[in-house]
Formats: sequence, structure tokens, C-alpha cells
Amino acid sequence: MRPPRRTTPPGTPDRRAGGVERREAGFWRALRREPRQLVRIMLWSVLEAGPAFLIGHAVARAIEDGFARAEPLVGLAWLAALGVTWTAAAVAARQVVLGVAAVAEPFRDDLLAHVVEGALRQEARGDSAAVARAGLQVEIARDAFAAVVTTVRGFVFTVASVALGLLTLAPQALVLVLPPFVAGLALFLASLPALARRQRAFLLADESLTEAMTDMAGGLRDIEACGLQESVAGRLRRQAGAQAGAARALARVTAVRTAALAVGGWLPVVLLLAGAPWLLSGGAGAGVIVGALAYVTQSLAPALGGLVQGLGVSGVRLAATLRRIATAVPPAGPPRDRIRPATSDVRLDVVTFAYGPHSAPVLDRLDLTIPEGDHLAIVGPSGAGKSTLAALISGTLRPEGGRALVGGIPADQVDPAARVLIPQEAYVFRGTLLENLAYLRPAATPAELAAAVAAVGATGLVAELGGYEAPLDPAALSAGQRQLIALVRAHLAPAPLIILDEATCHLDPAAEARAEDAFARRGGTLIVVAHRLTSALRARRILLMDGARVTVGTHDELVRTSPLYADLAGHWHPEPVS
Repeated sequence: MRPPRRTTPPGTPDRRAGGVERREAGFWRALRREPRQLVRIMLWSVLEAGPAFLIGHAVARAIEDGFARAEPLVGLAWLAALGVTWTAAAVAARQVVLGVAAVAEPFRDDLLAHVVEGALRQEARGDSAAVARAGLQVEIARDAFAAVVTTVRGFVFTVASVALGLLTLAPQALVLVLPPFVAGLALFLASLPALARRQRAFLLADESLTEAMTDMAGGLRDIEACGLQESVAGRLRRQAGAQAGAARALARVTAVRTAALAVGGWLPVVLLLAGAPWLLSGGAGAGVIVGALAYVTQSLAPALGGLVQGLGVSGVRLAATLRRIATAVPPAGPPRDRIRPATSDVRLDVVTFAYGPHSAPVLDRLDLTIPEGDHLAIVGPSGAGKSTLAALISGTLRPEGGRALVGGIPADQVDPAARVLIPQEAYVFRGTLLENLAYLRPAATPAELAAAVAAVGATGLVAELGGYEAPLDPAALSAGQRQLIALVRAHLAPAPLIILDEATCHLDPAAEARAEDAFARRGGTLIVVAHRLTSALRARRILLMDGARVTVGTHDELVRTSPLYADLAGHWHPEPVS
């Protein structure tokens, strides 16, 4: 069982350049991570490069040994052999694409994990829009990564094949082909840093202009009412001029690519034609010269053109995207030790929390003690802070005042393996059912897995989905099915503290009762944010949240002492349990 790939957060706390370097290092790490895939790609690339090696020989032999000697069948045989090689190369190209995809996906996973970790570090009040943009950038980076790997690989194997072909067909032609080719390649590579800078400057200028125009369009009435037309128009003209200047600068650098392609791809053709008399005097036939031209025009020049286009577009895009991801996602702070508490009791000491500096506190100086092994239900009207309290106990939120402790340790420093929180929208990932159920306990035995499934009441679901090895599509599952899977996952986990935040709201009353009874018998500390009052009736104690007031007691005690709870109980009618 292999859960989704996870990575360690970067270590440098606040240097954007360090983040960029780590992302660029991830490029090479992604290549080294799958050595078997790299070997597979290289082996298929040899076959894919077959036409690049054979084309010059096939053309030369078809002319000199076939058509020039009135042996058309010989000439056609050579051309047919070239066609067969092209067919094999097409098959190899497909395998190369699959291999590159297998390398690119882990690279995407690393970047996505970096973005998600950054979102979690924003502590619930970060720029969610920036994180969303970074998520989109991950997909762009994945595509650019695959394009760069494919392009560079194809270029290297094609150049090697052409060099070997020329060496075996007409060694003297290498003198006419390689020097200008190397010069053109060097010119292009030298222009890449400037191209990346100009591309980034153009993107920033373009985004700035777009944002300014969007703001202007949204505030037209205010601009008109305040008489700011000239001021706003002047600012837009300046930004449009900056964008046009960035575009011109990019165009100037891009022109170097055309020059590099002309020098490296087409100057060798001119030199071969001009040097034809010299080649003929050296013993090369007309077919050999045509074959050498075929090497340059059909293999070498397209390979250089592909490299120029691939690195000049996808490579620059990849570099710019990695930098944007590194700067858009908040940097990692100093690594914090995660501590496994010795007990699972929960204590909140004068905890205060609000969702904004000017917002009223959701929790205000709350004191609460939940002993180890307790079964506490949290009830109250919508917006009372029930889910906020669950998040504070689980460590996904940090109190602005006071302390939230689990086993005497601050909740946000507790080892994640020591507690499980299941929210109302249960999470199921793409993978097998077994991978989803055993995600928090990969070493679970079949007997332990079967016991958890039976206890929670998911045996029928396992059969309905096709068994433990059935692949899951989260979008195809109902909300209730996703909740059952998450409940089994939590029940199987070794965590002694379980927090169910309306985690059974999509189950029918009978299924909810069975699941909650399973967790009550499981042992450890159980906290349930109740969706139905029946959850409160099954708990040992009930926490009633009513704005800033918090009351703890049993069902009978709260009915006598709390008008709000008595009202909730008075309007509740037991649902039929089948």
C-alpha cells in the first residue's frame, strides 16, 4: 500500500532565492528518483533515433547503389528500410512519452506538496487566492518539465545519431557541419538567461496592466464621480507603455533564437553545397553529398529547431513558473518538533480565537478539560464555534490567547499520528479502497482491517465497491460513502484521540449510531461535534456552546439548567432506526 507522495518542507525559512534553488534542485531530483524509467526512456530513445542515423545512409545507398545504377528495386529497398525504421520510431516515441509522464508526475507531486504545505503554514488566514494561483502554476510546471525533458532527450539522441551517421558516411563532411552547428548552439544557450529575465519581466508587466485595467473597469462609476479620469488614464498609459517596452525587449532577445537557428541549422547546408567540389574530389559520390544534406535538413536542423523552441519556450516557462511558485507560496518557518503525548486528555486554558483582527471572538477565554477516555459531544446552534473548537483541539488552528493542550503539549505541536480529525466533508483520494482505508496505518493486518470495517458498518460498502483492491474515483462516490471510508480510516488509526466534526451527517441514523458506538468501544478520547441530538445522548458528557457561554453536563443536567438545550431537546423527535 503506498499513500500519495509526501515531501519534507524546505528548510530555509525566509529566503525566496533559496526556495527557487530548492525547486530547481527538485528538477534534477525528479530525474534521479526514477532510474528505471530513465533507463527505459533511453533505450526507447535509441530506437526512436534510428531514422536520424539511417536517413543519410539510406538516401546515399538508394541513389548510388540503386537508382544511379538502374537498379530501382535496390533503391526502393533502401527507402523501404527507412520507412520501417520510421514505423519503429513511432512506436518508440509513444513509449518515450509514457516514460516521461512517469517521471513528470512525481515532479508535479513534489511541487503540489510544496504548495499545500505552504497553505497549511498560512494558519487559516493566508492568501488563499495566491495558493490557488500557485496550484495552477504547478500544472504549467509539470507540462513544461515534460516538454523540456522530451526536447533535450530528443536533441541529444538525434545529434549523436547524426554525428555517427556522418562519421560512417562521409567523415570529411563533419568539418563543414559541426563547427557552425556548435556555434549556433552556443549562441542560443548564451541567450537563455537574458531570455528568461525578459520573459519574466514581460509576464509581470502584463499581469500588472491586466490587474490595473480590471480595477479600473470595476470602479468606473467612482472614477467618474470623483473626476479621476485623467489620473487613471495616465496611470494606465504608463503601465501599457511598460508592458510594450517589456514586449519589445523580449522580442529583441527572441531574435537571437532565429540567428542561432540560422547559424546552427542552415549554415551547414550552405557549407555542404559550397564544399561539394571538395567532397567530390575526396571520393564522395553525389549520393553521399545528398545523404549528408539529408542528415542536416531532416535531422540536425529540426533537432536544433526543436531545442530552440523547447528550451526557449518551455524551458523559460519552467524556470519562471518555479520562481513564481517559490515566491507565491509562503516560506517554511523553522522546523518544529512534533511530540507524541503520553496521554490523550485535552485542556483549554482561557482560549480566545477570532477569524479577524476586527471580528468578534468565536471563543472568548474558554476553559475546558476533557479527561483521557472521555466521550464528549459538542452541541449548539450554527455559528456557535463548534468546528472552530474542534480545529483548535486538532491543532489546525492556533489560539490567539490562552493555550490548547493535548496531553499537556500545545495542540499544534502534537504528533499528527496522535490524533485524527474527520471534518464534515470527508477526504478520499484516488487510489485503491485499501490504500484509502489503511492510509493512517499502512501496516494493518487483514484481520485488523476487517474488524474496523465491520465495527463501523462498512462491510456492505466494501462489497459494493468491488473489494479492497477496487480503484476509487472520489467524484463517483456519494457523500455518505466517503464518510464511511473516512470513519474506517480513523477507527483503524493508532491515534488515541478522535475528533468527529459532523463526520456522520450524511449517514442515516442507524449507520450513525453504529459508527459512533464503534468509536465509543474503541477506547481513547472521543470528541463528537453532533449533527443530531442522538449523538449527544450517546455521549458521557455534553458541551453546549451558545455564543460566548459554554456549559458542560449530562443530558438530564442540561435539560434542567439550560433553556437553550431544553429548547433543542423539546424540538427533537427521535428518527426511526431501521
